[in-house]
Amino acid sequence: MTTQEKLAAEFEEHRDHLRAVAYRMLGSAAEADDAVQEAWLRLARTDTSDVVNLPAWLTTVVSRISLDLLRSRKSRQEESLEVHVPDPVVTPLGSSAESDPQAAAELADEVTLALLVVLDALNPRERMAFVLHDMFGVPFDQIGEIVGSTPATATQLASRARRRVRATPPPVADRTTQRRVLEAFTTAAQRGDFDALVAVLDPDVTLRADGGADGPSILVRGAAEVASRAAAFRQTGVDQVFVLVNGAVGLLALRDGRPVSVFSPVIRDGRIVEINILADPARLARLDLRNVT
Repeated sequence: MTTQEKLAAEFEEHRDHLRAVAYRMLGSAAEADDAVQEAWLRLARTDTSDVVNLPAWLTTVVSRISLDLLRSRKSRQEESLEVHVPDPVVTPLGSSAESDPQAAAELADEVTLALLVVLDALNPRERMAFVLHDMFGVPFDQIGEIVGSTPATATQLASRARRRVRATPPPVADRTTQRRVLEAFTTAAQRGDFDALVAVLDPDVTLRADGGADGPSILVRGAAEVASRAAAFRQTGVDQVFVLVNGAVGLLALRDGRPVSVFSPVIRDGRIVEINILADPARLARLDLRNVT
């Protein structure tokens, strides 16, 4: 085996970790893959004889690439009011996770779609500091080098991000409750039962739907407003499949076997407090749904 082949084999050992880092930073499966591929290209053309800790080196490289992508994205979206829902990770409901401890651990480590929405609202350096430290345990001196600051400043960046994240409590319902509440919502929506819809929605529920460049994107708040849009959930000729969306129960809508939307609710205290919908055809077409459809 050549030196380059050994380097490639070692990189593959860390690919999943690097993609997890990039996905949490970017909320985009395609951009995460691009960041990891760029990290490999940089590794392949770099003399690593002085690199003592290759995993840390690779994490730094993919983080810097992700930071550049975040800054570029923020610059492009500065004047935009478009609603954005991050790329979901869709897996089968009732998968092997319940009988496979390793699969269960991987699912438990998934970041929810709602949390990715919160991370989208952070500035790039805050997001970087929070993801690296709070999710992956990277020390602040290393984070400071990545974001171009002192360790103390990196600590402050993560602290500010942490306050924003804590202001949006995570879902607390177990999957059985999640499915029960979601089934009540879909049944009421199919029947056009406004009162039943309002009953299953939190009074301050937020609906966020991302239709992409050519589709409608909406941001609606309040149970009555969300319930009034129930017609959007009564699509004819569409099959709805219960799935896991970033580890939580959600719905995948299919028409003739092709994805139409991914519906991801946040359920707390027996009610839906947030709904995130991805209906962008271009991004849906890029999702890995081989084990779902």
